[in-house]
Amino acid sequence: MPTHAERRVVPYSPQQIFDLVADVERYPDFLPWCVAARIRQRPQPNMLVADLVIGYKFFRERFTSQVTLRRPDRIDVKYYEGPFRYLNNHWSLEPYGEGGCVIDFYVDFEFHSRLLQKVIKTLFNEAVQRMVGAFEKRAVALYGPGTVRPPQPSAQTVAPSKG
Repeated sequence: MPTHAERRVVPYSPQQIFDLVADVERYPDFLPWCVAARIRQRPQPNMLVADLVIGYKFFRERFTSQVTLRRPDRIDVKYYEGPFRYLNNHWSLEPYGEGGCVIDFYVDFEFHSRLLQKVIKTLFNEAVQRMVGAFEKRAVALYGPGTVRPPQPSAQTVAPSKG
């Protein structure tokens, strides 16, 4: 039952991050342990059903999920079939400053196999950090280093303290 939630500011627009995450067929080019990806079908313009093959040492599994693309700010992954008991994954994107983006990333899953569950439990935090890092490196490769200016603080009227 590993779960990971992360909020991160990156120097890329929500549209750029959305396009990068939505490009499932390119995952084997940059995502650790993703050895193959295939779009099975596109039942709707904002939805795709994809197979991913993940591999690590002796372990190699295929799983199918439905990816719902809610341009420009949300991607939801719903698990269909494969080695998991369940898999929940969400990306939420919001503008930040001038040209940046706040990413809210969430993943929660459990394998059917107790052996796989035990193995992933020991590697989970490192694996998720490498995966998130791989998306960031991909953004640099596609869009350059990027720059973000944080938003200016808003002016507030504060009553003087009595003291």
